[in-house]
Amino acid sequence: MNKLTRKLLLATVGISMGAAAHAADFINVLTGGTSGVYYPMGVAVTQIYGKAMPDAKSSVQSTKASAENLNLLQAGRGEIAFALGDAVGSAWKGDADAGFKTPLNKLRTIAGIYPNYIQIVANADSGIKTLADLKGKRVSVGAPKSGTELNARAIFKGAGMSYSDLAKTEYLSFGESVELIKNRQLDATIISAGLGVAAVRDLSTAIKLVIVPISADVVKAIGEAAYQPATVPANTYTGQTADVSTIAIKNFLVSHSGVSDDMAYKMTKALFDNLADLHAAHGAAKAITKEGAPLNPPAPLHPGAIKYYKEAWLLK
Repeated sequence: MNKLTRKLLLATVGISMGAAAHAADFINVLTGGTSGVYYPMGVAVTQIYGKAMPDAKSSVQSTKASAENLNLLQAGRGEIAFALGDAVGSAWKGDADAGFKTPLNKLRTIAGIYPNYIQIVANADSGIKTLADLKGKRVSVGAPKSGTELNARAIFKGAGMSYSDLAKTEYLSFGESVELIKNRQLDATIISAGLGVAAVRDLSTAIKLVIVPISADVVKAIGEAAYQPATVPANTYTGQTADVSTIAIKNFLVSHSGVSDDMAYKMTKALFDNLADLHAAHGAAKAITKEGAPLNPPAPLHPGAIKYYKEAWLLK
């Protein structure tokens, strides 16, 4: 081997090793739209990782939320993501109706976090007060195949309705939906997010709104364990003076099998060592507990996360 060949070989090896190290030390946090809860929470997670793992380059990415996040993880285009529990379960099983043509078998759960509350929000002037009142109205059901849209399908099915009952069905983000309601181009929207979500707060200060109740009978008709009866407490939003019955679904932080056990362990540990910072990111985050994190994962726990939970005496 001559000197030139040797130098080229060493340079190639050096580049390859550098690329591998960079890949191992990069954490892309997949979130949702900027007007939801996932995004500010993702920013907080990124900041936590920046402090706890200074050698890792972390970034936050706005996405269309659950379904897109899970597909990106399966493709190795992110290290950790926010997703609704029912969406994770559908992805793991490969539910084609939910947008997952094949099982996403690389998914690994990091932690259960806070619940999403399904908030059906309508302009008070629309006359909508019940689920049945949505018939013949213009309604946004969330971005296509998003966690919100999957929730919308389940609710309509549980209520004996379908999208065909609506005058117009829009598939829009939270922010887009709210703007159209403000401009009276839309009557209502379905938002699946933590309590106090920015989009609904914004709308409640601009117009008089109604949060449409979802009864326990509808929850029972849906028949999925992920869907649990819940309440949007009075005064969560401007002008909302009474409690409203609804549905809650737990959110999860999810990774994939291509993330090393060591990295997954460090990501999990950093989150719960800095839980106060996570709680401060959004009111919804206050529901996150270390004790609840490893419970009922919709996809298997990542071995790195298991290591942390065993050290913390949260798993045997």
